[in-house]
Amino acid sequence: MPQFEVDGATLTYDDEGPRDGDGVPLVFVHGWTADRHRWDHQMAHFARRRRVVRLDLRGHGESTGSGARRIEDLAEDVVALLDHLKVERFVLVGHSMGGMISQTLALAHPERVERMVLVNSIGRMTYSRGRGLLMAVSTLVPYKLFVAANIQRAFAPGHPREEIRSYIRASAATPREVVMTLYSAMRAFDVLDRVGEIRVPTLMVHGYHDAQLPVGQMLRMAKAYPDAVIRVLDAGHELPVEKPAELTAALDRFLSS
Repeated sequence: MPQFEVDGATLTYDDEGPRDGDGVPLVFVHGWTADRHRWDHQMAHFARRRRVVRLDLRGHGESTGSGARRIEDLAEDVVALLDHLKVERFVLVGHSMGGMISQTLALAHPERVERMVLVNSIGRMTYSRGRGLLMAVSTLVPYKLFVAANIQRAFAPGHPREEIRSYIRASAATPREVVMTLYSAMRAFDVLDRVGEIRVPTLMVHGYHDAQLPVGQMLRMAKAYPDAVIRVLDAGHELPVEKPAELTAALDRFLSS
């Protein structure tokens, strides 16, 4: 389990697959309160034939550290890790907050991004009424209850309850300081007026039942992208684990196009 020290944090990551495989490396970035194992299905599939890197963001999963106040801070963590691994050019795949990190990185380092995939992500944070109310009372309820409410509504109706409970437990292990600080960072995130500057082929995959970041918000962002492909799947906000095979197939088609 390799680790990398950067700016007061220890990042745990995986770097697998052939160095001389098909195409540039894939870099997977998870979302808020999640960890790198959201990408298990994609990792197992793509690492057979190309290099794949994924990490636990600072304060998440098996990584330590806090202090990231902006999405830009997390993007620079990713860049620092890729510099350490001598990965110069890559395909970015980001889920939710990871998609925000990916767009931020692509704007700051356009020469390094060959393609980009945004999974259940948006260019400007706008909360639905239900999410807004939940966040407004976040300081008034026990932390574990707050996390549970967020994760529960992230899945489409009918998803197995025991699996949802396992993700609630994993998310609740993320330190409260990290969770609430990065909530504020996401609330301030807004690159909607700049996404037209991202001139790389981009795939946007979204869940039709996403209550966290509704599909209409993704479509608003997609209009500004000069070269975007859109896929909407029958899932909620947690596409990588709700519909892992369908997401992997969409990535495969996009990467081979």
